[in-house]
Amino acid sequence: MHKLEVTIDVIVHATEDNSKFFESFNEVFGLDKEIFSMTELKGHFDNPITIISTKITKKLASDFLNTLLNVLTNDQKNEIIQEIAERTLDSTLHIRLNKQEFVQGRIAFKEKDAIKLKIQTPIYNKKDTLKVFSEIFQKVN
Repeated sequence: MHKLEVTIDVIVHATEDNSKFFESFNEVFGLDKEIFSMTELKGHFDNPITIISTKITKKLASDFLNTLLNVLTNDQKNEIIQEIAERTLDSTLHIRLNKQEFVQGRIAFKEKDAIKLKIQTPIYNKKDTLKVFSEIFQKVN
């Protein structure tokens, strides 16, 4: 297995419930609330915004990716593989998940107002990016 590092970032607005995200991360990926940090900010109109984030490595990152591969449909995996060139920057693959679907326990892609996943693995030759991430997403558990 490749050396992995996964970063998860969620911007939670005042109208959204933090606890629903923590519940879904636990239910879908087995991630405990304790591994996340929360940063409180003020929005453009002084509305409260919370940023939930974590960076996971080693076995936890590998387990996360295995779970992600298990919950994604074949069509979703194929979509990621087809878009690897557009989704990668400096050996980091970017995936954005729909927040509303996620709190319902479902995985769907969405570009705006999304849960941001960054999956990073060392790739020393840029031309190998497509090959490395294709291998990761075609892996069968």
